[in-house]
Amino acid sequence: MRARLALICCMLAACNADDRDYAEANVAGLHDELQRGELRSEDLVEWYIRRVEAIDSSGPQLNSMIEINPDALRIARSLDVEWKTSGPRGPLHGIPVVLKANIDTADQMHTSAGSLAMADHAPPADAFVVKRLRDAGAVILGKSNLSEWANFRSSQSSSGWSSVGGQTKNPYDTTRSPCGSSSGSAVAVAANLTVLAVGTETDGSVVCPAGVNGIVGIKPTLGLVSRSGIIPIAHSQDPATANAEIHHDYSSNLTADGLRKRRVGIIRSYYGAGSNPGVDAILESSVAVLEKQGATIVDNIEYEVANMHDAEYEVLLYEFRADLNSYLEKSNAPMQSLADLIAFNEGHATTAMPIFGQDILLAAEEKGPLATPEYLEALATSRRLARAAIDGAMDQHDLDALVAPTNGPAWMIDHVNGDNFGIGSSSLAAISGYPSITVPAGQVSGLPIGISFIGKAWNEKQLIEIAYAFEQATGARFAPNP
Repeated sequence: MRARLALICCMLAACNADDRDYAEANVAGLHDELQRGELRSEDLVEWYIRRVEAIDSSGPQLNSMIEINPDALRIARSLDVEWKTSGPRGPLHGIPVVLKANIDTADQMHTSAGSLAMADHAPPADAFVVKRLRDAGAVILGKSNLSEWANFRSSQSSSGWSSVGGQTKNPYDTTRSPCGSSSGSAVAVAANLTVLAVGTETDGSVVCPAGVNGIVGIKPTLGLVSRSGIIPIAHSQDPATANAEIHHDYSSNLTADGLRKRRVGIIRSYYGAGSNPGVDAILESSVAVLEKQGATIVDNIEYEVANMHDAEYEVLLYEFRADLNSYLEKSNAPMQSLADLIAFNEGHATTAMPIFGQDILLAAEEKGPLATPEYLEALATSRRLARAAIDGAMDQHDLDALVAPTNGPAWMIDHVNGDNFGIGSSSLAAISGYPSITVPAGQVSGLPIGISFIGKAWNEKQLIEIAYAFEQATGARFAPNP
């Protein structure tokens, strides 16, 4: 709506594209303007590049972007010509998209996972998700910063920090954490440096930064979006965020009555439950909205997940070593193994490890092959507990979705003690491989709080309908000051 009002003002004042403001614009609105010939992709991309320079590289220095695609404007110009001559490629034709810097692109940008050891890594091919984005007409605007190695390097890490990109900051309070590991992707969207971004999640790496930075984040069912060409942590839990195909299939028929006659279960035993009165109040108000919009509420959903997190950590250690070694061997990377990476960090400790070490990398390197009984038992245990918790609750109560707070207020950035996570609910969906969506739900002292909707495997369509209806009913998204 804001972009359209700006358009009207420009038409009345006979101003040019340089005077227009695309902050808080959405994909559908921009695509409509492109369709009508009232906007060029080149002008849109140029506006976002200028905004990155103004508030990401300077000004408040949010530091969400590692690099801007040097070909972005050229690509946008060619897409403008293509639209005029043959029409749009797809639903994202001419739309800028930012990628997390662990996603391969075969262009002039690098895929580093934020690590100095991989700073010059130029993959030989696009990741599958990047190919689909390009096929849909997207302009890859640049690569976003992340928690180095997707926050799987040290138990004392600072979310949003990498040795390549430095510290990404929360746009609502630059002294506070953006959460991780898709921190740069979330901040870029929240601060209107792009209209759309792609991140990756193992456990909370999409939904936590989305919640903390006041935007929508979607973690699809494991396997719905290919992991090919993405620097991994663990194949049993790593999905990329939903791609252009999902957007096209699910977004066109959304309505505000997606909660009518739905049955929604409320989780009150999430991590950190009861620790923040402001979050408690937002959960209660969210339940009231759900009920007002026609949902039947089943409160205080209970389940048993003892030992699930310990088993998950074992799985991640084993799979990180195996999956990373496989990726490095196949991708023409500067490092050829996890052992090479560890040695590089030790040899460049001043620049690669100035504020925290690599104890998680060391623990992963000690693990054996994926045929090891300890790994197989941990994988079976973690999956069984997480899937039984979701399936059992939803089957018992005939539910369409589970609901819990995504996050608490963002904590202070602390390069001495590391992260201070207080509230979270990502693990059930992450470990089970099931979908979840976080939507802005309110604020505590000016800091965004999200609500997560969790569903059964392959049930993205219904979950998106429910989350969209909640989003439209609350209008809780508010832009940061930058």
